[in-house]
Amino acid sequence: MILVVGGAGYIGSHMCRRLAQAGLPFVVFDNLCAGHAEAVASYDLIQGDLRSELDVRTALQRVQPDVVLHFAAHISVGESVREPAKYFENNTAGVLNLLDRLREANVGRFVFSSTAAIFGEPQYVPIDEDHPKAPTSPYGESKLMVERILDAYDVAYGLRSVCLRYFNAAGADPSGEIGEDHSPEEHLIPVAIRAAQGLRPALKVFGTDYPTPDGTCVRDYIHVNDLAEAHLLAINHLRSGGDSRKFNLGNGAGFSVREVIETVSRVVGMPVPHEDAARRPGDPATLIASSARIQNELGWAPKCPDLATIVDHAWNWHRSHPGGFGG
Repeated sequence: MILVVGGAGYIGSHMCRRLAQAGLPFVVFDNLCAGHAEAVASYDLIQGDLRSELDVRTALQRVQPDVVLHFAAHISVGESVREPAKYFENNTAGVLNLLDRLREANVGRFVFSSTAAIFGEPQYVPIDEDHPKAPTSPYGESKLMVERILDAYDVAYGLRSVCLRYFNAAGADPSGEIGEDHSPEEHLIPVAIRAAQGLRPALKVFGTDYPTPDGTCVRDYIHVNDLAEAHLLAINHLRSGGDSRKFNLGNGAGFSVREVIETVSRVVGMPVPHEDAARRPGDPATLIASSARIQNELGWAPKCPDLATIVDHAWNWHRSHPGGFGG
């Protein structure tokens, strides 16, 4: 049995769908502060908070999982700078509480949603797992702290884990039944789509003078279902006795802000209103992942690396849910 902590969120709900497709039993645990009950309406949901000892202990006693997946983080880099306490409380202390309850319940397998933000300003690209770790935000620090805690818990308590470091999660399930619905929405592809739909003001292009082919930032976009597939492989790795591992997850290719805007406009058939703006502090020019390690060790490879496909799947969701879940 698998417990999916934060399973009602964007990536978590896609993971639940993948687990259901694979015939693997699971239960969702989510406080619904950012997740949506509608996204997991077909699954068993326990409403609770990973910061609560009682909530986590009760869920573990009921579910008795052998693997726990974690998706319950706050994810806004900008907000983490303004409200660091919120991020360290939930993303670090909350996970520490979860890990200690796993120890109590003798659960020894854990898959953690980490992030490319642990690397900070890149010293080279593509970024591999050995790249220096120098986060430039409390968000990145909160995730790196958990990675270090997991290292220590493996040595001391035998808690084996797989840390999956996402680059830019994007897209949606091709069915259009679930998708990305954050409030506020800060990710480029859904912001561009909503701007094209006239549901939000013009998109701001933060910085046009970067050392990139067209002067705008370049990012590595990875389809959310490809992320889910990596989690499935991580579960199998741990269940087969594999040791703790850390993997970067990306397409290994980058797309600029202008390329994303052009692709969204072409896919949705409407222009994306946008305007140039000053650079945002802390935005690196280029972030591209090397996923060679997980490809070599677990046999993972992105099935939807094409930007137009990623945007098309996101568009399927947004055009049928212009107001998000329930809208």
